[in-house]
Amino acid sequence: MKVFIAEDEPPARERLIQALSRIAPQVRVVGHADSVKATADWLATHPPPDLLLLDIQLSDGLSLELFENRELVVPVIFTTAYDQFAIDAFRALAVDYLLKPIDEAALARAIEKAEKLRRGFGSDVMAVLSQLQRPRWRQRLLGRKASAFHSFEVGELAYVVSLDKLSHAVLHDGSRLLVETPLAELETQLDPSQFFRANRQTLLAARAVAGFAPAGKGRLKLQLRPALAGDLVVSQERAAAFKAWLDR
Repeated sequence: MKVFIAEDEPPARERLIQALSRIAPQVRVVGHADSVKATADWLATHPPPDLLLLDIQLSDGLSLELFENRELVVPVIFTTAYDQFAIDAFRALAVDYLLKPIDEAALARAIEKAEKLRRGFGSDVMAVLSQLQRPRWRQRLLGRKASAFHSFEVGELAYVVSLDKLSHAVLHDGSRLLVETPLAELETQLDPSQFFRANRQTLLAARAVAGFAPAGKGRLKLQLRPALAGDLVVSQERAAAFKAWLDR
C-alpha cells in the first residue's frame, strides 16, 4: 500500500513513519510534505497513492483545503490534535480521524480499514466511501392522532404545517397527524431533494405540489394535494429556489 504523508512537524512525521513500519510493514511511504501547497503540488505531479495520511493543520493552512477545488480520488486518514474538524473531515471522505498523540492500535485499525476497502472494492473504493458517508435521511416518522400513535414512512408525507408550535403532518392519503419533531429539525432530517421549506410554517414534498401560479411581486401561490386550508404563498426570495427544486 502506497501512502503519502502531510505533516508539518518533523518529529511527529518520523514517529508516524516509524509506527507504520512497526504495525503495517506492507505500507510504503512514497512521499511527504509539510504544507497544503507542497501536498497539492506533489499530488498534481505523481500517480495517486493508495492512501493519504494528512495532518489537518499544516504550516500554511488546513489540509481540508485540498478538497475544496479539486476532486481527490484517494481515501484519507486525518490526524490532528483537535477534534473540531471531524465533521469537515468526513465530508472529505475520510477513512478515519485520529487524535494526537496517535495511538498505534488506532492507527493499525485505520490502516486495516483502508486496506479492506481497497481489497474489497478496488477502483470503486471512492464510490463506496461516498455511499457510506452520504447523509442518512430520516426514513420514518411517528405521528399521533388523539391518544393513538402511528408510524409512517417519509414517502407517505405530503407536507407539514407548523401551527401553535406544533407540527401538523398531512399524508398523501389525507390522514392528519401531530408530529413531535419541530419543523426546523424536520427540515434538516428529510432529503432536500424531496422536501422543500416553502415558508416559515410549511415543509412540503414534491409529490404534494399539484401546481402553482404567479401571486404578484414575484411570489408564487401553490396548489397542494391534499388541499391545504388557506393559501400557501412562496416569497419572491424563495420562488427561484422553489422552481429549481421542482424542476430537478
